Amino acid sequence: MDKPRFVYVTYIRTTPEKLWHALTDPEFTRQFWVGSWQECSWKKGASWKLMVPDERVINSGEVLEIDPARKLVLSWKNHFKQELQGEGPSLMTYQLEPQEELVKLTVIQESDTPNSKLIQNVSNGWPMILASLKSLLETGESFVVTRTWPAGGACLSQRS
Repeated sequence: MDKPRFVYVTYIRTTPEKLWHALTDPEFTRQFWVGSWQECSWKKGASWKLMVPDERVINSGEVLEIDPARKLVLSWKNHFKQELQGEGPSLMTYQLEPQEELVKLTVIQESDTPNSKLIQNVSNGWPMILASLKSLLETGESFVVTRTWPAGGACLSQRS
């Protein structure tokens, strides 16, 4: 049986270094990832946390592989939704590939849990976040809906 997985590919008019910075810098991620930021030293074996404005950790894990401006693999455990907390950690991978004036960004999230609700959830959230990131890098503006943590704490996948 295949592992449940989500794969998203987009092309962004930027450099691998600028995209890497956008994906890992706390101040930059706040602009497109609903006001959240990551706490991490970005070294193999380092702990990783995704924080929201009320200081809660909504996801956490460990840096499993890192090749700056090329590849990042994290273990990813959800702490935000009760129905997802029973699943073990998933793997999240960023792959950055330069292609002339573009960077091909591939995001892969996969789980060992059959019928993973986490994979269903991220399949609804990642596309909006990554489209907003693309917009921010190419135009200087992210989507308004992805700039702040929503009132009541509903994640993007729950918005209509």
